[in-house]
Amino acid sequence: MDADFWIERWASNNIAFHNEEANAFLVRHVDSLGLSAGDRVFVPLCGKTRDIAWLLAQGYRVAGVELVRDAVEQLFADLGVAPARSAEGAMERFSAKGLDIFVGDIFDLSAGSAGPVDAVYDRAALVALPAEMRTRYTRRLLELAPSAPQLLVTYVYDQSLKAGPPFSIDKSEVASHYDASHDLTLLDSEPMEGGLDGACDAVREAWLITPR
Repeated sequence: MDADFWIERWASNNIAFHNEEANAFLVRHVDSLGLSAGDRVFVPLCGKTRDIAWLLAQGYRVAGVELVRDAVEQLFADLGVAPARSAEGAMERFSAKGLDIFVGDIFDLSAGSAGPVDAVYDRAALVALPAEMRTRYTRRLLELAPSAPQLLVTYVYDQSLKAGPPFSIDKSEVASHYDASHDLTLLDSEPMEGGLDGACDAVREAWLITPR
């Protein structure tokens, strides 16, 4: 799975992963992150998620990273905001009041470019990556936001019944990535109505990941 996979998904509008409303787990559990107004939330592999508009409306600042430029352009169009654009190392930065989105590969984003991060909200990043990339990704995330709590959304299902993404990530895998340095709390768990694309039963979970 490479950049072309996601570019093609956006080019063909094959983006069933995009929701038109803020994620219910985010709305229910954002307070668990202990944020104050003006704090900055990092959203990896953000696409054009409506979660960003919701976070901004709550008074938070948002930073995100997204591989596909079209997705970022659609995000700002949906927000009704014309971004300022600038080069940021290997990335392109789209900025507006309270919002910075970096276009490019998250592995090319430096902590200095990303700036301060008070919390991470991962709804669609870890679950979008194949197993061989997930450890590298979580290590990169900890480099970008070493002291930030994280709200992580995952799916749990029989991976043999459906190819991802989203991929199935159970408790043991969450622990394998974070348990050495973080406390893990399962905040929420609910079965997905109709299963995962009608292919199999699935449960959606929300995890609070807190640095020790």
